[in-house]
Amino acid sequence: MSFTKNVSKGIMSAALGLSLVGGGTFAYFSDAQATENTFAAGTLDLSMNPSAVVNIDNIKPGDEIYREFTLKNNGTLDIHQVLLDTKYQVQDAKGDNTGDMAEHIKVTIMYNTSSATNVAVETTLAELQGETPDVTAIGSFIGSSNDGALPVPDGISVGQEEKIFVLFEFVDNGEDQNQFQGDTLKVDWTFNAMTGESTYHDDTDPENN
Repeated sequence: MSFTKNVSKGIMSAALGLSLVGGGTFAYFSDAQATENTFAAGTLDLSMNPSAVVNIDNIKPGDEIYREFTLKNNGTLDIHQVLLDTKYQVQDAKGDNTGDMAEHIKVTIMYNTSSATNVAVETTLAELQGETPDVTAIGSFIGSSNDGALPVPDGISVGQEEKIFVLFEFVDNGEDQNQFQGDTLKVDWTFNAMTGESTYHDDTDPENN
């Protein structure tokens, strides 16, 4: 092969190489579309009527006080649970208490479903302070046997309301309870509305199709 042919092949190879490199710098058509995305948080709005569940004087051992109140979901999200937080204070009128008056107050909370009235809470006020039961749960018994079954949340749907029944009993234990004469028991109840697990899923995700 002559020198001239070798040079020609070398030039052709170089030209091909430049062509490949140059091809990587060519412009290409493109298009872009901007999107605006909004994530609006839903609202939880739980109202209670009446705001005071019970306000009564001159109770004595053996007395029972029955009250009704309504919880309503005014928000945009379904309420999965309504957890009850209890705080109380005993004002000892004579300063002679050796026991806790709240241990003598039995509380039964019943939740009215479409088919029946279910006991959600059944315990003493003293024990209730250490619990946060769901007052809309079906089959949940705080402080009594439930055969190991877990409470079934029922909650309150958007725009719906549920009636709650409460029975307070000053238990007569058959012993001397004179230490509680003249005492005052102040109870603060806070009803905390909770959402459930997320039900959102991305329909564009192949795993959801």
